[in-house]
Order: sequence, then structure tokens, then C-alpha cells
Amino acid sequence: MFELFHAISDPGSARVRKYVVDHELSDFVRFRNVTYEEVQKDLTSRGGTTTTPALWDGQKLFTGADAIISRLVAHADVGRA
Repeated sequence: MFELFHAISDPGSARVRKYVVDHELSDFVRFRNVTYEEVQKDLTSRGGTTTTPALWDGQKLFTGADAIISRLVAHADVGRA
């Protein structure tokens, strides 16, 4: 399960959310809105800052829409585990 740390008003976050929905990855990506203190703490504990979007894949944090989409493409290419 991936965790997508996002902000509603952030264009990069919107782009990644759209990608997740359009490519039917919602079962694999949990949306985490950083406006909530608990979610912001989780992002920080994974090495993030206030920068969105960010994707935690269980081992590594990816930041920026392009890097996140590339990581999701790699996940889809190896079969949805």
C-alpha cells in the first residue's frame, strides 16, 4: 500500500490524484491530506517536509508529481502486487 501525501489546492497533488484514479490504482494508494496534523506528522516521520505531493512506498519517500508518477508506473509495470 502506497501513501500519497497531498494538499487539495496543490496542482502537483491534483495531477497525481488524477493519475491514480485514471489508472485504477485507488486500491493501492491511500490518499493522506496534509492539512491534518496527524498526517503531517506521518509525512515528517517518513523524512518529508511540507512539500507536496509526496509518496511513501513503504521504504522510500518520493517527492514531486513526476517522480511519483514514475514510481507508480514502475509498480503497474511489474503487476499489481
